[in-house]
Amino acid sequence: MQIGTIEIPRMGLSTPMFEGVTLNNIDRGPSHWPGTAMPGQPGNVVVAGHRSTQGEPFRHIDDLVTGDEVIFDVGGARTTYRVRGHMIVGPDDTWIARQTPARTATLYSCHPPGKAEKRFVVRLALAV
Repeated sequence: MQIGTIEIPRMGLSTPMFEGVTLNNIDRGPSHWPGTAMPGQPGNVVVAGHRSTQGEPFRHIDDLVTGDEVIFDVGGARTTYRVRGHMIVGPDDTWIARQTPARTATLYSCHPPGKAEKRFVVRLALAV
């Protein structure tokens, strides 16, 4: 089910965002990890997307730099986050979805493109 949109100006991305990190949902577009915060709420908003299939919405996720904007529009509320860093983790490192007391967000995708050996993770903080 579509819950809103995600925009990443540096990547020229503006696309629907879905609920649930099943392959069926992620094949449709970037998808929100159930049980994580929703954009604008306290906690960690976690969103997964493909880099090399299904339209490649997160193809250039590794081009994001500190300060770049990621904008969510969910339920008619627009919320802007800014990139604060990135990392590469293993596919079983689900700790990236841990909730935080602050308003943060995490984008992730397989790494390197075309392989599922690792995950490229971008950490965000609510823009103030």
